[in-house]
Amino acid sequence: MIFACKTEQKQSANSILQYEEGQALGTTFHIQYEVAHDSIRLDDEIQTVFENMNRSMSTYIPTSDISKINKGDSTIAVDANFKEVFFTAQRIWKETNGLFDPTVGALVNAWGFGPDKPLARIEQEQVDSILEFTGFDKVSITEEGYILKNHPYVYFDFNALAKGFTLDLIGRMFDEHGINNYIIEIGGEILTKGKNVVKEKDWIVAVDDPTQQEGERTLIAKIKLKNKAMATSGNYRKFRLDSLTGERFVHTINPKTGYTQKSDVLSVTVIASTCMEADAYATAFMAMPFEESKALLEKLNDVEAYFISAAGKDSLKEYKTEGFKKLLVK
Repeated sequence: MIFACKTEQKQSANSILQYEEGQALGTTFHIQYEVAHDSIRLDDEIQTVFENMNRSMSTYIPTSDISKINKGDSTIAVDANFKEVFFTAQRIWKETNGLFDPTVGALVNAWGFGPDKPLARIEQEQVDSILEFTGFDKVSITEEGYILKNHPYVYFDFNALAKGFTLDLIGRMFDEHGINNYIIEIGGEILTKGKNVVKEKDWIVAVDDPTQQEGERTLIAKIKLKNKAMATSGNYRKFRLDSLTGERFVHTINPKTGYTQKSDVLSVTVIASTCMEADAYATAFMAMPFEESKALLEKLNDVEAYFISAAGKDSLKEYKTEGFKKLLVK
């Protein structure tokens, strides 16, 4: 649901610019789109997209389809949105040899990054137990939309795709209305089409510096983004402290080991044709060994990436695909 929403309108030379901003999906959103006249208002349709996604895939809403399925309800026939996310997740799970796995939800909860209360202390035998019902090879979907589980405790968590997919759905809705210039940003993920009509140039978006302190906003790169989506995943903001040991746990979990991923990669920014793919690949590359990520990128069409890693105490190292380099604004 949209907990807060503000709409603004500005007159351009030959069109009207609509601005929508507020809170949804547990984060903030900012949307700008160009329409031919002021009678075209799409805030209600934007809200409908948010509501439909929450109803289908929010693990934070007990009555959502995904929450019911996670609790063992086998009578739920999921909607077309759920199916599309499911099949995209399945494809990327195969591409990454299982290192991208949305059935990692029980582990996400256990480590304290999901809606459920985390375990007070995680021991190896508890991790091993959860791994028995982790794996996308343990689930399937029928033509009618019913989810089949090989183990009743399989727990879905589509958060690494659903937010990005929400941007795609809003973009599709704009396309259906014939809107050719827009930018959609939800929780730092971005989808653009056309150009910034105010500045009469391509949309320019930024990549955050992963070394910034809490409360700061510093940028490490600017990107020219046209008819593309961008998402960033990183270990530098989402972590929790073990109350007993004081150890810091990052939010990227390796679904094969069951443990939080220890890596010198601080963040990965991905540019793709859809925001769902950008979202998913950014998460996947945080969990994959760097050389495996590079090898996969060489096989993927229309996917570019920017890795930022720690190099010693106070320095960084970077890797950009050739396509990403071409989009940098100097």
